[in-house]
Amino acid sequence: MAAPSPRVAEIVAVAREVLETEGVAALTMRRVGEVLGIRAPSLYKHLAGKTQLETRLVDAALVEFGDTLHGVVDRADPAGVVTDLLAAYRRFALERPNLYRLATAASMPRGELTPGVEAWAGEPFYRATGEPYVAQALWAAAHGAVVLELDGRYLPGSDLDRTWSALAAAFGGQGRPGGAVTRG
Repeated sequence: MAAPSPRVAEIVAVAREVLETEGVAALTMRRVGEVLGIRAPSLYKHLAGKTQLETRLVDAALVEFGDTLHGVVDRADPAGVVTDLLAAYRRFALERPNLYRLATAASMPRGELTPGVEAWAGEPFYRATGEPYVAQALWAAAHGAVVLELDGRYLPGSDLDRTWSALAAAFGGQGRPGGAVTRG
């Protein structure tokens, strides 16, 4: 994906703000235009439509997510890398729930993304585990756990820090003092 023009970058930034503050249902060309103070048809001079706008949001999310997770793995002690990776994954998703869902819950527009960005964003799971199928299993478990948390689907009173700590332990993580993989 080519670097966006300053105007496209502004449109994408506003779209992200709408997505995070108002939810995915509010992410329309009309709403983005309203926030920018222009009519929605003017947006089509810069983007082909909502699908392209969402693709740009997903691409940006994968870059941001990848930067975050690579940074964690780069700095982590090998004994605690899985724990640290899961904590960063959880924090990223909980702080940006609508962006997280957009980037992970729908079909992936792979052909429209920056080449290699999806694999690069997921690479920290491989770096933390050293085995591709274990890395995929760890990502799947983390994704499922975070979606359940975002949806409020755990039983009332569940200690989710302990749940995440158990997930880290299941994949070889050592946990933190007190056994918690926390959001903060």
